[in-house]
Amino acid sequence: MYLVIFPEGTRYNPELQKVINDSQAFATKEGLAVLKHVLTPRMKASHVAIETMKEHLDAVYDITVAYEGTLASDGQRHSAPTMPEFLCKECPRVHIHFNRLDIREIPAESVFFRRWLHERFEIKDKLLTTFYDSEDPEKKYRFPGKGQKSPLSLTKTLPSLLILGGLTLPMLLTESGRKLYLNTWLYGTLIGWVWILHFSP
Repeated sequence: MYLVIFPEGTRYNPELQKVINDSQAFATKEGLAVLKHVLTPRMKASHVAIETMKEHLDAVYDITVAYEGTLASDGQRHSAPTMPEFLCKECPRVHIHFNRLDIREIPAESVFFRRWLHERFEIKDKLLTTFYDSEDPEKKYRFPGKGQKSPLSLTKTLPSLLILGGLTLPMLLTESGRKLYLNTWLYGTLIGWVWILHFSP
């Protein structure tokens, strides 16, 4: 099992300037570093999730994602590509930076956790600032460290697409199939949450 959390509450979108301004104003008000390429993280959901599951975790993975082709000639960032834009190669590459954090290094107290989480986002902001804004062509559009290419060839993606489409499409074409799909999604989520709350210490 894995759980993905976006502590920002929503994706950073350069077109939603009010969201960015509100996030930066909150950081200023709270005496936190103002971030340029990411939103100020909210700590409650992340803190509750990690504290609830810490007996079952040995690490948390801090993941930063950046997209090539989203920087305009004037230096302004565009929003992340949609799936059709990605499939049409309007975004030539997606860069993903992984950082494994030992669970013992994450502070349990909420005050210290909040500071720790914001520091992780300051690191993300520096990574993205170098990625998008660096004058050095060796650093621009690259994350530091040794990279590994993972090309998505048609032979790797087509079988899973056909299987998923073959299972999902017939279900969505009938009324009873749509009900089954919705109920599975809804009750599966609720059962998952009940299981987590019941079996966690």
